[in-house]
Amino acid sequence: MFRISKDNPAFYLTAVTKDRLPIFRTEALALVACEALAEAKKSGKFLAFAYILMPDHFHLVTDSKVASKEVLRFTKGICGRRIVNHLKENGHADSLGKLQVDQRTDGSEYTVWQRHSNIRLLWNEQMLWQRIQYTHLNPVRAGLVHHPNEWHWSSARIWHGRALENEPLDVDHSKIEWDR
Repeated sequence: MFRISKDNPAFYLTAVTKDRLPIFRTEALALVACEALAEAKKSGKFLAFAYILMPDHFHLVTDSKVASKEVLRFTKGICGRRIVNHLKENGHADSLGKLQVDQRTDGSEYTVWQRHSNIRLLWNEQMLWQRIQYTHLNPVRAGLVHHPNEWHWSSARIWHGRALENEPLDVDHSKIEWDR
């Protein structure tokens, strides 16, 4: 169980796509990203309490058992590789061209993500709950849906007790120990 405190904060992570390209606007790439996030969660051994995958970014609320930079390394690394592989395997040369960068020291020639991500520490239940609500309301504020449950690439339905059989990413919301 996870109990939030100043000594045991949660993280609110945001990663934005290169040049804010709407990479995840297609169902195929959104599904690839969610499967990659599930793999990152398992490999990195961190909890995911809430998430949203928007066309050009994602938000993730997670525990602090693993350092935030490591969570980002797993999520962005695995997701980026899966996206690039999917584009290569399906002949999307134009899309790959938009992700091309000068060859980096690690040998990669493509990048899915902007270099810097946003990390916020959440120290109490109020902060945690506010970030979860903010995350789920993202597609409503963007005018993509009228209600958070309508956005398929989100944990909103799970939090509202209306999970679908084919949720794209399972979350660990039941592992939060609330004071209430």
